[in-house]
Amino acid sequence: MPFGFRDLLLGLALAALGADPAAAGRFGGRIHDAAGAPLAGVMVSISHGDPLHVVTVYSDEAGRYRSPELAGPSPYRIRVRRPLWRDAVVTGATLPAHGDAHLDVALERETDPAEITAQLPANRWFSLVLARVHDEAQREELVRQCSYCHQQGSRQTRLLRTEENWQKVLALMGRMGGVLHPELRAALPALFNEAYDPKTAVPALMARLDEPGFVPEVAPAVRSAVVEEWEMGIASSMQHDVAVHPDGSLWSVDQLQDRLTRLDPSVPGGAREVYEVPHGDLPLGGFTGGRAVLPPNANAHVGPHSLQMAADGTVWLTLAFGNQIAGFDPKTKQWEIHALEEGLYPHTLRFDARGRIWFSVAVSNHIGMLDRTTGKVTTIRLPAASWQQEFALRALPAFFWLARHVDLGEVEAGEGMDLPVPYGVDVAPDGGVWFSQLNLHRIGRIDPDTLAVEMIDTPFSGPRRLRFDSQGRLWIPGFSADLVARFDPKTREFETWRLPTMPAGSETPYALNVDRRTDMIWICGTGSDSLLRFDPLTETFTTIPLPTRVTFTREIDFDEAGRVWTSNSNLPTWQVEGGYPRVVRVDWKPPAAGATAQAAQP
Repeated sequence: MPFGFRDLLLGLALAALGADPAAAGRFGGRIHDAAGAPLAGVMVSISHGDPLHVVTVYSDEAGRYRSPELAGPSPYRIRVRRPLWRDAVVTGATLPAHGDAHLDVALERETDPAEITAQLPANRWFSLVLARVHDEAQREELVRQCSYCHQQGSRQTRLLRTEENWQKVLALMGRMGGVLHPELRAALPALFNEAYDPKTAVPALMARLDEPGFVPEVAPAVRSAVVEEWEMGIASSMQHDVAVHPDGSLWSVDQLQDRLTRLDPSVPGGAREVYEVPHGDLPLGGFTGGRAVLPPNANAHVGPHSLQMAADGTVWLTLAFGNQIAGFDPKTKQWEIHALEEGLYPHTLRFDARGRIWFSVAVSNHIGMLDRTTGKVTTIRLPAASWQQEFALRALPAFFWLARHVDLGEVEAGEGMDLPVPYGVDVAPDGGVWFSQLNLHRIGRIDPDTLAVEMIDTPFSGPRRLRFDSQGRLWIPGFSADLVARFDPKTREFETWRLPTMPAGSETPYALNVDRRTDMIWICGTGSDSLLRFDPLTETFTTIPLPTRVTFTREIDFDEAGRVWTSNSNLPTWQVEGGYPRVVRVDWKPPAAGATAQAAQP
């Protein structure tokens, strides 16, 4: 929303307080409506710098808010936001030389139905599509394949398109690995156009505003949270995964620009160091070379994907397009590269107690292991679903080699078959290596000594990035099932909990992580611009709404203070509000020790 005369006056009032570039202070005040009544759960986002550092706090029951201490260049930009209300924006806000700045803001109700519904998270819009698909298998396939890399239902994904333009979208989806059965593919253009047509979509969403949880609210229990965001990379970047270093810094990988970035959050505004990942003589797109799988303006030869910290402080990455595992020493700034002799697209990596690196190999259906003491890479082929699928998997290396030398034309969505896609991987306390097969709806275990493989069907669809808790139980997000599951390796029993996100069945939890100090489960609210915390003891969820729209989260990590880190990894990045990728830190503690409030829906 453009800011008006009211906002200009607020900005001038703050400027009159005086500015000191080195000032350290806080912004605080009260948020209220036109009649002076307090507004609770309002997001107050304070940003400055280039690249941006954004601090968001929430107003309490009395409408009061107070930022943490800020120290950085002036001026600041302040955005005040609450669903169903118009944003208020203050530019040129400054802190006084000594002390804090006081700012009260009055919000106005939004009256335009189109603007009201545009404020809703993407999953609310996507539910309009899902409601039109009555076949359960097709519905599951639609969720899993069409939400693979980005939010479905965000403003750019719900554009109405001609049949010709839809076929271009579907062809691009196919080149990037999205496989749809012909019947569903043929129905999609009309299905999406009908569901997202503003003439019907806006009234349908407006009719649901009074349903509990349909409009995101900030529950009283989480209004003490502080959310910080740091811009990382450029508009054509994709900050895929993040990991916290023992020194407190945050590291992220840029999969589309072949970069590794270190963020020091202790420096005002965040100090960033960028390192180019070496790619040797690999072609653009690595092993995918001539298949045009990269989005425009990408510069990826090796495509760093996942990262983890070793006990010695080195940073280890999977290089997905390069078929390599890489280590980076922050002290010497030197790289160590290990190539896979077999397999395509190393994906997620984890360390075991012996310092070995286990990783999923997504496209070719392997699990790999790098022994750092010898430099040897071992790959274990996983069971496929059929002999036809096995044949296709073994033929893939030849196909990609041929595609670099011969124009095979465009690969269309709907052709070929759904590959197993080994995805998440984690190491159990007993040393067993567990993994998920996303498209086959299975998890499995590898004996670390014999390399024997055991497969287990999950009672839900889309197991993705899984983690163990301190008691040796495995937690699994059901990406296309809208749930979180717990598997006990001793009893071989599953338990599941449906996520509280409204509407039911519309959330797509990409990943989760377990804070082993508390055994609390943190889950990506990938479609709803949120993070969710699950308390296994009370079986309650707490939802923390995130301030940036189109926040597609792929990984979660924790720092020593218990703060939660994630990244905004929507592809393409320019669809994200603001147009640049961000890493995100959430600082929140429950109101009382051992207590978890039943929070509002995201």
